[in-house]
Amino acid sequence: MAGRCAMSRLDCRVEEYLSIRRALGFKLDAAARLLPDFVAHLEAAGSQTVNVELAVAWATRPPGALPTAGWANRMTVVRGFAHWLHPLDPRTEVPPVGVLPRGKHRATPYLYSDAEIDALMAAARSLPSPLRAATFETLIGLLAVTGMRVGEAIHLDRSDIDWTEGAITVWAAKFNKSRQLALQPSTMDALAAYDRCRRRCCPRPGSPSLFVSRNGTRLIYTNVHQVFGRLRRAAGLTARSGSCRPRLHDLRHSFAVRTLLDWYRDGGDIAARLPWLSTYLGHACPVSTYWYLSAAPELLALAAGRLEAASEEVRP
Repeated sequence: MAGRCAMSRLDCRVEEYLSIRRALGFKLDAAARLLPDFVAHLEAAGSQTVNVELAVAWATRPPGALPTAGWANRMTVVRGFAHWLHPLDPRTEVPPVGVLPRGKHRATPYLYSDAEIDALMAAARSLPSPLRAATFETLIGLLAVTGMRVGEAIHLDRSDIDWTEGAITVWAAKFNKSRQLALQPSTMDALAAYDRCRRRCCPRPGSPSLFVSRNGTRLIYTNVHQVFGRLRRAAGLTARSGSCRPRLHDLRHSFAVRTLLDWYRDGGDIAARLPWLSTYLGHACPVSTYWYLSAAPELLALAAGRLEAASEEVRP
């Protein structure tokens, strides 16, 4: 395969690594996204193979940023590739386990208010390309009202929308689970408006994806996050603390917490309904969804109030 590859030697090695691992059943979405960028970093530094110093510099970008769990995740991807590459190139340095230890705590979710979501969508509408503006406004809105993972939304095809039933099918997402999401009529109206813009601005797209770039191709994960960073700044959103910064993924957290708050206020049976939310979010099991119960002070207060009321009822 390497002999037929028109790319650089390291790029070819990445393609070989991903091909072999996928043949064994691994999806490797993160590796496929991160390793080409890592190789570009090595080549920009003049290195023809992996070394620990450059791996650490790449994993901890940008310089001066606060440590995050993402650093260790990036290093894990590099370590897997380096382990495979070492027998083929003995110069390869395999980053040791723990060189970038994982954080002990999750990042604190940035729970968006309705006004902040509106501000993000307004910032998206200001993007210079009409198609790009519509793409990011609709993408942000869809993430906010469905709690979908960013990667799930990027991988949606137009055929995954059931325009008659008002639903979206998410195929083979995390844990290789598929699920169908029922949507509100207003969400379907927004998707229909985007579809009209997509067909008008890009009548012959190069991809069947629902959300497309200006060139008619499927959106790239890293590019989506880069654009979101600009939209976040344009909307005036800033970190609330060192561990609570506005991330695109936090639209998913916000959806989950808002759903639980609505159920609490309606007096619903949270324990009975939580599996519904777990299924809708695509969690492997309801235990993963219980974490959201501690994600917002208002949720804790409502839960405590309900517990206190129940205790009053059973007191003699």
